[in-house]
Amino acid sequence: MNKKRQNITSGTEWEDKVGYNRAVKVGNQIFVSGTTAVGETGEIVGKGDVYLQTKQCILNIEKALKKAGASLEDVVRTRTFITNMDEWEAFGKAHEEFFGTINPAATLVEVNKLIDPNLLVEIEVDAILGEMSSEW
Repeated sequence: MNKKRQNITSGTEWEDKVGYNRAVKVGNQIFVSGTTAVGETGEIVGKGDVYLQTKQCILNIEKALKKAGASLEDVVRTRTFITNMDEWEAFGKAHEEFFGTINPAATLVEVNKLIDPNLLVEIEVDAILGEMSSEW
């Protein structure tokens, strides 16, 4: 099995400043870094709205997965960090719209704050490419 590493960048300033990539693919596994609701031009999408920010996070994740030859259907785990757990239903609505038929393992954790006070949600995912065997 080829375990060559592929680094996938989104081109944001943070990747160079901090020393990371949007995603890393090794073999058939893809690990997507914590992803926020930053749009194509660097603006925060959905300020004050957990639902809209969650949707933008997942769209950004989907873009990274496509660069790695994957799709949301390949996601096996999501980890979400939210600044106000009282907003879990707004998060859940958006998450379900994208993952309702995929049903990955999922974690939702409240955090004190994210890197910008206007960011309310950050999501990271793990994905596995290829046919999964139902035999153990």
